[in-house]
Amino acid sequence: MKSILATIGIAALIPALALADGAPRDQWGRAGILSSANKADLPPVTLSSGMPLSEAPWVLTSGTYYEFEIEGDGSAELALEGSEFFRAIWIDEIVVNDLEIRPLGLNSIEFDDAGTMEIGFVAIKPGQYFLRIPGSTGETQRLDITIE
Repeated sequence: MKSILATIGIAALIPALALADGAPRDQWGRAGILSSANKADLPPVTLSSGMPLSEAPWVLTSGTYYEFEIEGDGSAELALEGSEFFRAIWIDEIVVNDLEIRPLGLNSIEFDDAGTMEIGFVAIKPGQYFLRIPGSTGETQRLDITIE
């Protein structure tokens, strides 16, 4: 009887020992939602006088990590606003000229000259959002975003 109980005890202990290093065992690996398995690149947003911001709306999945670039060509001083969108995401970092910024929040972005900015974020709150050039009314000056 003791040998049967010992065998059952060892059989139960083996899976526990395999997890003893404390590493999370989920679908994304050790880095969780920030792992490369949960990352997607979005098409760039273009800030150029008279040009569309993007070719198509974005449809995002809540809990997924995304990266995109904003490319300003310097043709005009242009900004992007979208405070509701920025409150519906968690911004991991903003990279400008190889400088990483880790903000607690964001309301808008402005380009005075030509340049590129990269934003990495996790989509959080499902809903309908947008990024747009402030004061513009044209459809091409607005990027519609859906978080599912």
